[in-house]
Amino acid sequence: MLPPFAVTPLYAALCGLLLVVLSFRVIFLRGRHGVKIGDGGHDDLARAIRVQGNFVEYIPLLLLLLFLLELSRQAPVWILHLLGAVIFLGRILHAVGVTTQRGNAFSLPRLLGICCTFVPMTVISVWLLLVVLQRYI
Repeated sequence: MLPPFAVTPLYAALCGLLLVVLSFRVIFLRGRHGVKIGDGGHDDLARAIRVQGNFVEYIPLLLLLLFLLELSRQAPVWILHLLGAVIFLGRILHAVGVTTQRGNAFSLPRLLGICCTFVPMTVISVWLLLVVLQRYI
């Protein structure tokens, strides 16, 4: 059964496609450098692996939180779309930022990507906590 507004499946599908792109980038770089395990000391491969890993570390929880907020029916559909879009855009910005960052130099896309991850995570988590608490108070 689809959730009330079917918002989360849209962003889950988009994130799934983005993960395929990030994974193929790792596969391509492994082939280019002849590396089967690890990064072989290649900075571009190490960055691609971290981008993919960071994506996999955050997206499952973010999508679960978004889905739970959607199921609660306590958020307008436009808010759900805004949160989902910010999450997805943030993952793209993070990937671009880490990929193009030189050494330890400041990377605005990476910083924006991080913000577009933690702000929605915080907003959704607090919102869900308030939804739960109001049922007990």
